[in-house]
Parts: sequence; structure tokens; C-alpha cells
Amino acid sequence: MSAGVIDIQGLSKSFGKFLALDRLDLRVEAGTVHGFLGPNGSGKSTTIRVLLGLLRADAGTVRILDGDPWRDVVALHRRLAYVPGDVSLWPGMTGGEAIDLLGALRGGLNTRRRAELIDRFELDPSKRGRQYSKGNRQKVAIVAALASDAELLILDEPTSGLDPLMENVFQEVITEAKDRGATVLLSSHILSEVESLADTLSIIRAGHIVQHGSLTELRSQVRTVIHTTLEQMPDAAAFAALKSVHIDGNRLTATADGDRIGEAMALLAPYGIAALTVEPPSLEALFLRYYGGDAADPGAASAPAPGPISGTPRHAGGSEETSESTRP
Repeated sequence: MSAGVIDIQGLSKSFGKFLALDRLDLRVEAGTVHGFLGPNGSGKSTTIRVLLGLLRADAGTVRILDGDPWRDVVALHRRLAYVPGDVSLWPGMTGGEAIDLLGALRGGLNTRRRAELIDRFELDPSKRGRQYSKGNRQKVAIVAALASDAELLILDEPTSGLDPLMENVFQEVITEAKDRGATVLLSSHILSEVESLADTLSIIRAGHIVQHGSLTELRSQVRTVIHTTLEQMPDAAAFAALKSVHIDGNRLTATADGDRIGEAMALLAPYGIAALTVEPPSLEALFLRYYGGDAADPGAASAPAPGPISGTPRHAGGSEETSESTRP
């Protein structure tokens, strides 16, 4: 099997006594959108910082674009683009200037696509960074990333602050980027966004991947909800393929395993189905299956923040203090 665009095996990272990542495995294939899900404290932010070369792994191997993000950081950042969930811009620089500067760091921009994205996101590129709202700062970062020909897009809550209309535009342009051959790692708390875009997804908990696969594969592990109105009430034999049965008059609500939906319908059909709604398990149901609580992510707090919107490590310019956990 050829190497994925992102290939992580056995990644561990600690902050003091806190184990942020525990032998994490993650693989993202070329030309796909991969959803990366987990609440605060799960290790998601720490994983992304390792991929960006901002943190050094304690153990395991990490490869992106067939390079080492720690050793090959400068070369790799010319081939990838990063959009964080809280964008910082240079206060005196216009949005257009910021887009062009970041494009130059990646070897240039597609000028036609740049103009098109500015128009579609309704962004005024003449305003200075200090004048932008949070949503417009996100737009600058998104345009800068997508106007380049980056092979890998690492997007960490990219639509934070965008209104629903702009979220729809974002989904359109990510689909177009995928069609051009780009690979996308998408971390988002907007589960409908991941559900619409992701080919595959991984759910992380306590620094370890607890589920990985396509949405169809993961849905098969969670029961489907069935609502039906019957002309006559069934006997007990009709409930053989059903779970959590609730009857209210002629209305029946129940759940069924994904591989037993057909059997359930066959058992209920003789009783006259007057109305029927079948709800496949949502991504939210899959996500909540693994989470019952939330915690702060010490990894996020301990790691250095990326530089202005590009995610380029601060040490790259040589002007920031560094420590052993960031870079020598």
C-alpha cells in the first residue's frame, strides 16, 4: 500500500504528567476529505500542531506529503495550507496584502481563483486587519489557503464565525479543491459540515482514535430509528428485529440495527404500513456514542500558537524564543 498524504503511527505526546496523545494512528489518503472529530481535551489540537511542525512527537512516526513535519518544516509549508479557528491578522496590512503574502510563501497564487474566491465570500480586500470582524478574518484565511495550489489543506474549525450562507460557500469551494486533487484534513464542531464533506472520518478520544472509517461504515454500528403508523397492531413476533419499541395507539417508534432494517420492514408489512419514516443514524449520534463529558486540552494550552493565519511555525523566522517541546 502506498503512503497516505498523512500517515501517523503510534504517535504519543505528553505535557508533564499529562498524556495528550496515546499511540495515535491516523491515515489520510490522497484526494480525500477526512473529518477529524473530538471535543476540547481529546488531543485534536495537539495532533494538528505535530502535523504543522510546532510540536515534536515523544514517540511514533509522523509523515505528511512523504516528509517529516519536524525536520522538513519549511519545505512542507510550501506545499500545505493551514486555516485555524481563530485567525490573527497583521493589524496594518490589508486583507488582500495578507492573502498575497501568504501566497508568496507557498510559491504564488492562482490570481483568477483569488479574485473568484474574494467575490464568492463577499470579502472586501482593501480593509486592514484591525477593521475585520472575526468572520471576515476567517474569510481572509480561507481565500489565502484555497487560492494557492496547496496539496494538503489542514483546516481546524475553519468556518468559526461565518454565517450559514458563507458556510455553504465554504462547502462548495472545499468540494472544488478536492476535485482539483487536494487532500483535506477537516476538524470541525459543525457535524453537518463534516457529514456533507468527509469521505472518511476519525473520532479521537483521550488522545487515541476510537473509530475510523467512512460515514456509511460507522453508521452501520448505530441503530436506525423507525417511526410508523400501522393499520392494525402487530403481535410480539413482529418485534423480533426491533429494539426500544414504543407504541402509542397505532403509532410505533423503535430502533433497528443497520443490517436488520429489511427484516423489520418485512415483519411489519403484513400489519398495513400507513406511514413510515426511517431515520439513519446521524453523525451526531455516532459522535455522542463516544462522549459523555468535556475537558480542556492541556496540549492546546502548552503548545505555541501558529503565526498569523498561515500556521507557519514561529521558529521559522528565527525571531521567537523556543523550548525543547517546540523546537531547538
